[in-house]
Amino acid sequence: MPQITILPENKVVDAAEGTVLLRALLGAGAAIQHKCGGNAKCGSCHFYLQEGKKSVNRISPTENAMLDTIVGVGSKSRLACQVVVGSENLVVELLTFASGR
Repeated sequence: MPQITILPENKVVDAAEGTVLLRALLGAGAAIQHKCGGNAKCGSCHFYLQEGKKSVNRISPTENAMLDTIVGVGSKSRLACQVVVGSENLVVELLTFASGR
Protein backbone atom coordinates (compact mmCIF):
# COMPACT_ATOMS: atom_id res chain seq x y z
CA MET A 1 0.00 0.00 0.00
CA PRO A 2 1.49 3.34 -1.03
CA GLN A 3 2.24 5.97 1.55
CA ILE A 4 1.60 9.69 1.22
CA THR A 5 3.90 12.12 3.00
CA ILE A 6 2.03 15.37 3.60
CA LEU A 7 4.16 18.50 3.82
CA PRO A 8 4.66 20.82 5.63
CA GLU A 9 3.32 18.70 8.54
CA ASN A 10 5.55 15.76 7.55
CA LYS A 11 2.62 13.44 8.28
CA VAL A 12 2.71 9.99 6.64
CA VAL A 13 -0.50 8.11 5.82
CA ASP A 14 -1.39 4.97 3.88
CA ALA A 15 -3.64 5.19 0.83
CA ALA A 16 -5.04 2.41 -1.29
CA GLU A 17 -4.00 2.34 -4.94
CA GLY A 18 -6.78 3.83 -7.07
CA THR A 19 -7.94 6.25 -4.37
CA VAL A 20 -8.53 9.87 -5.36
CA LEU A 21 -5.87 11.87 -3.51
CA LEU A 22 -8.34 14.43 -2.15
CA ARG A 23 -10.31 11.66 -0.39
CA ALA A 24 -7.11 10.20 1.06
CA LEU A 25 -5.98 13.60 2.35
CA LEU A 26 -9.36 14.40 3.88
CA GLY A 27 -9.46 10.95 5.49
CA ALA A 28 -6.08 11.69 7.04
CA GLY A 29 -7.37 14.95 8.50
CA ALA A 30 -5.24 17.15 6.23
CA ALA A 31 -6.23 20.80 5.99
CA ILE A 32 -7.01 21.05 2.28
CA GLN A 33 -9.80 23.07 0.73
CA HIS A 34 -12.27 21.54 -1.70
CA LYS A 35 -14.95 24.07 -2.57
CA CYS A 36 -16.40 22.38 -5.69
CA GLY A 37 -16.76 18.86 -4.34
CA GLY A 38 -13.95 17.40 -6.43
CA ASN A 39 -15.07 18.48 -9.88
CA ALA A 40 -11.98 20.51 -10.96
CA LYS A 41 -14.07 23.68 -11.12
CA CYS A 42 -12.54 25.84 -8.37
CA GLY A 43 -8.83 25.06 -8.01
CA SER A 44 -8.99 25.23 -4.21
CA CYS A 45 -7.32 21.80 -3.80
CA HIS A 46 -4.20 22.94 -5.71
CA PHE A 47 -1.03 21.39 -4.26
CA TYR A 48 2.54 20.54 -5.33
CA LEU A 49 3.38 16.91 -6.10
CA GLN A 50 7.00 16.78 -4.92
CA GLU A 51 7.59 13.04 -5.49
CA GLY A 52 5.74 10.22 -7.22
CA LYS A 53 4.73 11.92 -10.46
CA LYS A 54 5.22 8.76 -12.52
CA SER A 55 2.88 6.80 -10.26
CA VAL A 56 -0.21 9.01 -10.63
CA ASN A 57 -2.51 9.60 -13.57
CA ARG A 58 -1.64 12.20 -16.18
CA ILE A 59 -3.11 15.69 -16.10
CA SER A 60 -6.40 15.77 -17.97
CA PRO A 61 -7.39 18.67 -20.25
CA THR A 62 -9.98 19.73 -17.65
CA GLU A 63 -7.41 19.82 -14.84
CA ASN A 64 -4.89 21.60 -17.06
CA ALA A 65 -7.46 24.26 -17.99
CA MET A 66 -8.21 24.91 -14.30
CA LEU A 67 -4.52 25.07 -13.39
CA ASP A 68 -4.08 27.70 -16.09
CA THR A 69 -6.40 30.01 -14.10
CA ILE A 70 -4.56 29.72 -10.78
CA VAL A 71 -1.85 32.07 -9.52
CA GLY A 72 1.29 30.31 -8.26
CA VAL A 73 1.11 27.26 -10.51
CA GLY A 74 4.38 25.48 -11.25
CA SER A 75 5.58 22.31 -12.93
CA LYS A 76 4.66 20.26 -9.84
CA SER A 77 1.14 21.68 -9.51
CA ARG A 78 -1.85 19.36 -9.50
CA LEU A 79 -5.42 19.34 -8.21
CA ALA A 80 -5.93 16.79 -5.44
CA CYS A 81 -9.45 16.07 -6.67
CA GLN A 82 -8.07 14.85 -10.01
CA VAL A 83 -5.06 12.79 -8.88
CA VAL A 84 -5.48 9.03 -8.54
CA VAL A 85 -2.98 7.34 -6.22
CA GLY A 86 -0.78 4.80 -7.99
CA SER A 87 1.50 2.07 -6.66
CA GLU A 88 4.37 4.27 -5.50
CA ASN A 89 4.75 6.53 -2.48
CA LEU A 90 3.89 10.21 -2.90
CA VAL A 91 5.16 13.40 -1.30
CA VAL A 92 2.60 16.19 -1.50
CA GLU A 93 3.05 19.77 -0.38
CA LEU A 94 -0.14 21.45 0.74
CA LEU A 95 -0.18 25.18 0.25
CA THR A 96 -0.27 27.45 3.27
CA PHE A 97 -2.11 30.16 1.38
CA ALA A 98 -5.54 30.01 -0.21
CA SER A 99 -5.34 29.17 -3.88
CA GLY A 100 -8.06 28.92 -6.44
CA ARG A 101 -10.51 31.56 -7.54
